[in-house]
Amino acid sequence: MKLFDSLIIGEIAQDTNVDYDGTTVKAIGGAVYYSAFAASAMGHQIAVLPKADTSQIDLHQAFADASNVKVFPLHSKTSFVTKNVYHTPDRERRTSTVDSVIEPYSPFEVPEINARIWHLAGLVAGDIPNEMISYAAQRAMVALDVQTMLRHAENGTMILKDWPEKKEYLPLIHYLKTDAAEAETLTGEQDRAKAIRILASWGAKEVMLTHHTEVMVCVDGEIYAAPFTARNLSGRTGRGDTCFASYCYWRLNHTPEEACRFAAAVTSRKMERPGPFKGNINDISAQGSC
Repeated sequence: MKLFDSLIIGEIAQDTNVDYDGTTVKAIGGAVYYSAFAASAMGHQIAVLPKADTSQIDLHQAFADASNVKVFPLHSKTSFVTKNVYHTPDRERRTSTVDSVIEPYSPFEVPEINARIWHLAGLVAGDIPNEMISYAAQRAMVALDVQTMLRHAENGTMILKDWPEKKEYLPLIHYLKTDAAEAETLTGEQDRAKAIRILASWGAKEVMLTHHTEVMVCVDGEIYAAPFTARNLSGRTGRGDTCFASYCYWRLNHTPEEACRFAAAVTSRKMERPGPFKGNINDISAQGSC
């Protein structure tokens, strides 16, 4: 059986993105989408398990421009449909509304796939149940974007709520991704350095925290940070997904500090252009970022 570097599990989103100046763009999105493009651009072999209403979205076509990606599509009676309104030029403040969500993933629908990392890249609470973490941890290193445990769609509005089972499941996580607001929701701590240390103390082995200025990583009690240096933010959507995927897959063969710098460099380039990262790995390497 082929060994993939990563299996990425998560729904494809049908996004409407409204910029702070009123510019509106409809696009396919979702953590699985941006993560797969970023990882595959590095030459890694990626399997994706995307889910959507396949009568509305061609899941193979969604990843057609990504090299090194094998698609294992799953049908859902409903798709994840959302609208993101950005309120500021740095695109750090946004309001998200949700029209519909997918039918939850189940371990029983995951095909036999051999991968070094199982990357759980859901978008809203309930789409990737806790049992999927336990199932994944028996098979590979687990990477979790914690948004899928914290973001709740209530009356069409996306809000953050704490994850009650966090201390039970965080010890099963190798790579954990959060942003500043999510970290505060989990820990009650606004100070990013304090929050990332708390999350690490609860058992996650490597914790990433993104902020509009930088990415931070905590590994074995050490914190590493690297700034984002994008010349513009037209491609802000997908920032965290690109950063997390870049870190996880570069980290397989590099130190945490090197992987942190590399992830910041890839993400900075991605944010300068809308859509997923389609850059050249050699361009990033040539900048001395790895």
